[in-house]
Amino acid sequence: MITVTEVPWSTHSQALMALRMAIFVREQGIALDDELDPNDAKHRHFLAFDEPPTPVGCGRLTAQGQIGRMAVLQQHRHQGIGAALLHNIVTAAHDAGIDRIFLHAQKDAERFYARHGFIATGENFFEAGISHITMHRTLT
Repeated sequence: MITVTEVPWSTHSQALMALRMAIFVREQGIALDDELDPNDAKHRHFLAFDEPPTPVGCGRLTAQGQIGRMAVLQQHRHQGIGAALLHNIVTAAHDAGIDRIFLHAQKDAERFYARHGFIATGENFFEAGISHITMHRTLT
């Protein structure tokens, strides 16, 4: 069973960074400097746990309504974990009174976000060497 929980950076940064290192740095080849964010402590973070409580996915929400650092370990993909993470983050944004959320989706994940109500806007761009597109969703 998967559970998703909002967690503070101060107590869960190790688990969050372990996931991000495994997925973004090792699997996708993103440079460590591109992955490190000195502002992480200011953002809201979410972890998905498998049984026994083992972190298998993560995501974050900024005060400006940007969703980012969404990632699920490769062996746990296609099991609804990303959808559960996204649902929890969207709910947290709505509960915080954020009217419009957005994200920079890796091009490979565009269809996933579109299935969850996000609309692509603008042109593709490269971030950390990977093709992305900005997507948004209104929360009213």
